[in-house]
Amino acid sequence: MNRFTHLIEFFRLEEPNVQIVFAGVFLLAALSGLVGSFTFLRKQSLIGDVIAHSILPGICISFLFAHEKDPLFLLIGAVASGWLSTYFVDRISSGSKLKEDTVIALVLSVFFGFGILLLTMIQQGGYGSQSGLDQFIFGRAASMTRTDVLILVLAFLLISSTVIVLFRGLTMLVFDPDYAGSSGFPIRILRSVLSSATVLTVALGVQAVGVVLMSALLIAPPAAARFWTNDLRKIVLLSMAFSVISALMGSASSYTSTGLPTGPWIVMFLTFFALGSAFLGRKHGVMRRLIRRRQNAWKILSENILKSFYYLSDGFTTQAGYSVAMVSKNTGINQLKVRFGLLLLKRSGSMNRSQGGWFPSSDGKIEALRIVRKHRLWELYLSRFMHLKPDHVHEDAEGIEHIITPEIESELLAELGFPSTDPHDNEIPEITEMP
Repeated sequence: MNRFTHLIEFFRLEEPNVQIVFAGVFLLAALSGLVGSFTFLRKQSLIGDVIAHSILPGICISFLFAHEKDPLFLLIGAVASGWLSTYFVDRISSGSKLKEDTVIALVLSVFFGFGILLLTMIQQGGYGSQSGLDQFIFGRAASMTRTDVLILVLAFLLISSTVIVLFRGLTMLVFDPDYAGSSGFPIRILRSVLSSATVLTVALGVQAVGVVLMSALLIAPPAAARFWTNDLRKIVLLSMAFSVISALMGSASSYTSTGLPTGPWIVMFLTFFALGSAFLGRKHGVMRRLIRRRQNAWKILSENILKSFYYLSDGFTTQAGYSVAMVSKNTGINQLKVRFGLLLLKRSGSMNRSQGGWFPSSDGKIEALRIVRKHRLWELYLSRFMHLKPDHVHEDAEGIEHIITPEIESELLAELGFPSTDPHDNEIPEITEMP
């Protein structure tokens, strides 16, 4: 039976064990995407890493007390150990001069080292029921039971309903905790709720993906979602979608490749989504930034060319066409770029061409007036309020004129008292209909 047949068999959900794994990783991934969105946006992603490494001693201590791998008992120990690690991080960070990243590294290494020590003692202590306890380090979704799935269902319902009820407060906590506190939101309670949700999610997730890789399930999905949108609701939904798809595909890949654990496969798919989003993300992706930068460069080129026609025609008092060479000489831009900019303006309807050369349309003249107007207003502002000499304001105005919005222009006019001339006694043009 080839891998494709195994893959189809996995998604048919015919085997009881496959059904358990499918439901378990689905719920765990959805929880991780949900909780991870808030911890990521609060810039506390490393807290998830601390918790993931710190729950191992709690699991081991619970086993030593119970002498069996009871899921509920192990979960209690994991949650307690995770909570203790976050408490130490907060106390040491607030009560010492150590930086938070140093404290995180310290707590993580101490707890994980203690956990490895206990795990080694258990493995060498002759406990017959300890078999498989080391799977908490790297994870094994196939070992999940119906009890694990039931606990995940209850945890998902509890955490998701809590997030829905407290969504406004959690949003304020993520983006502006100081304002949230001054507005009457219970910041301490919200932080405790979020910490509890994170600890519980990590404690539930270690059996599927392991202590080492659980932090990736909290960080990668919201990091990928952040490249697509700024809206928190969309970030949460995208994060959950990326996490669920990666978890299911990782589980399916592990099912078709005997001997390879689920956790690393899930992280591989998460990496694919994270790198793909970093490159293609609609809001902050590399390609989007390159396109936006190129569009801004074209906008500046076009506006500089339009402005040059204002000066060449002495404020549009003469009607004449101008060659590419004349525009290039006036602007200091090479002829190839000038030709490209003129074609862009022609496409937008701001420029025309005749046998006499290039000349702006009525819309192009209005836009040129607007650019010159913003330039001279900013020169006057720099001269009057920043006390710069008139011969030192031109270059600054050249850069800022392209980003002054109509709202800023209105404020400049009001602040300057609706002036008619700039520091060089040049007229600040009014925007009127052009023939």
